[in-house]
Amino acid sequence: MFELITLITIGATFLIAGSVKGVIGLGLPTVSLGLLTATLDLTTAMALLLIPSFVTNVWQAVIGGNGKFILKRIWPFLCIATVTIGIGATALNTINPLYLSILLGVLLIAYSSLNVFGFRLTISPQHEKWSGPILGTINGILTGMTGSFVVPGVLFLQAIGLPRDMLVQAMGMLFSLSTIGLAFALQKSSLLNPELATISSFAVVPAIIGMILGQKIRKSLSETKFRKIFFISIFVLGIFIIIKAGLSLT
Repeated sequence: MFELITLITIGATFLIAGSVKGVIGLGLPTVSLGLLTATLDLTTAMALLLIPSFVTNVWQAVIGGNGKFILKRIWPFLCIATVTIGIGATALNTINPLYLSILLGVLLIAYSSLNVFGFRLTISPQHEKWSGPILGTINGILTGMTGSFVVPGVLFLQAIGLPRDMLVQAMGMLFSLSTIGLAFALQKSSLLNPELATISSFAVVPAIIGMILGQKIRKSLSETKFRKIFFISIFVLGIFIIIKAGLSLT
């Protein structure tokens, strides 16, 4: 049973994560996972993000009007990125969670660094068909191990040259399917219970409130500046998670 202060922390986490998503259109799973892992254990954080992530990302996946075109183009990547989550999730019962937390911190640092320094991978159409399943497999395994959906999946979606609106919708598809895959994997590993599912359901409320606030903030704030602050914050959070897990190992 969670204490009141923990429940308040969870609610505040999803309010912040929702606000970030409202401003820049992404970041709810990344922010919520990073903040929760800094205060709770990794598997609990992964379970808590499931329903808020799914609800907000389905919303992102269905709007835009390009769903059929996107699915036709990247369905192999999406499928394999989803089904391989179960492979990665086997590590949750076999590897010390602190090592997996360190891996999460490394992924957050890599993701934020690539964005801060403006790194852009480019994949030509002739290489897209074979690179998609490979990167999808890596993404799925890392999602199962850490709960992070972004590396290298988002890099792949950016690299194939999708226009901005299609990119946002494609990320929503990836995150929605990854959330479903992660839910099944956690359930199979007996790491998802009714209490966590209930709290995750209630966390949808602050997440949506945060998204609405973020959309209002977007009108009066430079998105470029906010994105820079966001990625620097993710970098610092990654370092904190690594230090925290490393100290716990000693």
